[in-house]
Amino acid sequence: MQVKNWLVSLFVICAFIVGDIGSGARAGAQAEQALRIDIPVKLEKANVVFDVGHAVFVGDMPFVLGDLSLLANDFKDGNTQGQIIAIFHGDTAYIILTDAAYNKARHVATGNPFAKLVAGLMSQGVQIEMCGATAKSNHWVNADLLPGVKVNTDAMARLTKLAQQGYSQIYE
Repeated sequence: MQVKNWLVSLFVICAFIVGDIGSGARAGAQAEQALRIDIPVKLEKANVVFDVGHAVFVGDMPFVLGDLSLLANDFKDGNTQGQIIAIFHGDTAYIILTDAAYNKARHVATGNPFAKLVAGLMSQGVQIEMCGATAKSNHWVNADLLPGVKVNTDAMARLTKLAQQGYSQIYE
């Protein structure tokens, strides 16, 4: 019986040692590997419009703000000639409101938590637009919008016009 217990113990110890070695090898292999870019993309010239009509979030952050920042950085890093426009309408339009208008629209007292991010995008050259039809339906005026936000007639007409001008459209 002691020999059997001893063999079982030896087997368990060997299993742990082999498992540790195997996991160490896997961890080392993962640490040595890096992401390989198979299709590097450099944009020399691009005009892009984001159709921002639906609220999609990663946690509490509107996903579109991350995408806009990523593309703005790509433009900067690649010396890309062109323009990025984001047209906010529908249920995402509140993202570009002043603190007071945001509080009223969202029934909160926090102010607009996205205002600095939007301002940062504008400082990177991203043109932020409000759909005039959305603004009218919510009884918003220009003073309700963050500084620098432009108002178009309506999102659908503006997106159509930009498509006719050759802008690539990204739907968020």
